[in-house]
Amino acid sequence: MAPSSIAILGGGLTGLSAAFHLSHRFPAAQITLLNKDIHFGGWVHSRRAKLTLKDGRETSVLLEAGPRTLRPNSKSVLELINLLDLSSSLLTVPKSSPAARNRFLRLPGTQGLHRIPSSLLSLLTSGLSPKSSSLHSPLGYILLSAVAREPFRSWNRPPMIEDESVDEFLSRRFGTEFARIFGSALVHGIYAADSRELSVRAAFPSLWDAEERGRGSLVTGFLRPSRVLATAEVDDPPYQLGDVEERMRGVSVYSLSQGIGVLVDALLRELRTRRNVRLLGGVSATGLRMNPRTAQFEITTSSCETLRATHTVSAVPLPSLKGLLSPKTPLPHLTANPYSSVTVVNLVFLAPPGRVLHPVGFGYLVPRMSAGHQENAILGCVFDSSSMSAQEAPWSADIVKMTAMLREPVASIPRLVEMLSEQLGVRLPDPLIARVHDNVHCIPLLRVGHLQRMRELSGVLRGEPWSGKLEVIGAGVGGVSVGDCVEAGRRAGKSWA
Repeated sequence: MAPSSIAILGGGLTGLSAAFHLSHRFPAAQITLLNKDIHFGGWVHSRRAKLTLKDGRETSVLLEAGPRTLRPNSKSVLELINLLDLSSSLLTVPKSSPAARNRFLRLPGTQGLHRIPSSLLSLLTSGLSPKSSSLHSPLGYILLSAVAREPFRSWNRPPMIEDESVDEFLSRRFGTEFARIFGSALVHGIYAADSRELSVRAAFPSLWDAEERGRGSLVTGFLRPSRVLATAEVDDPPYQLGDVEERMRGVSVYSLSQGIGVLVDALLRELRTRRNVRLLGGVSATGLRMNPRTAQFEITTSSCETLRATHTVSAVPLPSLKGLLSPKTPLPHLTANPYSSVTVVNLVFLAPPGRVLHPVGFGYLVPRMSAGHQENAILGCVFDSSSMSAQEAPWSADIVKMTAMLREPVASIPRLVEMLSEQLGVRLPDPLIARVHDNVHCIPLLRVGHLQRMRELSGVLRGEPWSGKLEVIGAGVGGVSVGDCVEAGRRAGKSWA
């Protein structure tokens, strides 16, 4: 039976996407979305900061506290851009541009940054001499050595295992040095977590699948055609992409002229025009139960209102959902995964004449160091001025913008600038703007065995007392990217029709 009323818990991108698609799918259902904060959009925060230049001119810079660029592989996000008429705001970075091709790692004990080879040719040329003084040679040598040997390693996955950590997986196939440097840096950039804890099947399923296609060899598996189905399932409605998909050809990453927050603002504007949608900001759920007599959900709220709904979508963090449930009707595995915290620091500098503050490129990541190493504090840094310079006013060419990501709150801005200067190999001036955002418990760390735990959770939700009327979605269930969250919202309520 189709729902007559739907409650959505959580107003991040997952919850907003769910409200958008459910209001289309069930136009006769009354949909109420609860969000504990006045701010909708979860960790998406796009703000402009005013800046006065030395000659008295005023300009502004865009500061992102959360995601700042998107990859074009998520059709669910491209669909929203089309349906919400945001295509005129698109800013794209071609795969051929230096901002896309140049990505770096910081290796303590070496000078400056090291460019990650972006192609087979650059890998071969950079890996020929490990003693070369070129910018990216050390990484090229490590990569070439590991990749060249991998196809000749025998199948070495332990028997009967169904999952393992990213570090264990990469160590098996490429060696411990490769896993520590490249694997840990990649996990730092996406999950702000330890690759020794993160599930490879949950976080990077394509790696596991490639190993199976290659009968043990990851390299061989990637050279063979994949039989994995596309993101959309057979019975999913087709994506309404307009000409947006065509505009993404040859694109590495993209954003919007006023930041990712524009997507949230457009969703809110659209939802506020829907007569069957009610958005309650600053109102959180305090309890959730299924009334067996009425077969309806009863949701108590911080505003002392009791909301009743025939169906519910939970898009809040899993530990938060656990706090809403009665001990008589628990759900499994809601606290199995810890959450990482990330401190984001937006830094804006005035470049001294003739000085370059960072190489042209997307940015750099820092791999796992030994315990107590001072550089462990920094996860990486994005060179916003290279990747998204079009977001700034034309007269801001002498303004350099970076965003540093740290695993812990920053001790002081001068100390952070000093550490970044050491990593870049360039003395940075005092920043004109330094904005600190402590994003506490913002990214779930999907531990080994996550997929099996989520299958068990799904099975419980299909049984009594929930009977499939409660859906639990979001970053703690599926992937953590913007595309994953929007896609989860798009699929919410598929079984309710």
